[in-house]
Amino acid sequence: MLAEEIIIRPVITEKSNDEMQSGKYTFEVNKKATKVDIAKAVEKLFEVKVLNVNTMTVKGKTKRVRYKEGKTPDWKKAIVTIDLNPSEKTYLGKGGKAVKVSKKYKDSIDEFMGA
Repeated sequence: MLAEEIIIRPVITEKSNDEMQSGKYTFEVNKKATKVDIAKAVEKLFEVKVLNVNTMTVKGKTKRVRYKEGKTPDWKKAIVTIDLNPSEKTYLGKGGKAVKVSKKYKDSIDEFMGA
């Protein structure tokens, strides 16, 4: 699956807005996507470092229109925790020399609220 197919839309509620201060962002995701797929898609789309992904399936509600009863579809929600203080990572390469990872990460998702 492509990253654009995995992340459907952000979920914007009072609770999700409060959690953004601590680096947790909530998304509606494809029902077939795994936690690893979600983490890679968020890192690719928003250029942030993902620390943790929690997923849950939200059951659809029963709705009634006049005499007919129906049910809204089930959907999958993912709460993604990002690294708020990304630092340069170093590791030992060939010959015991320290090598720095040159990838730059952002510390927030600016596109989340439409900014």
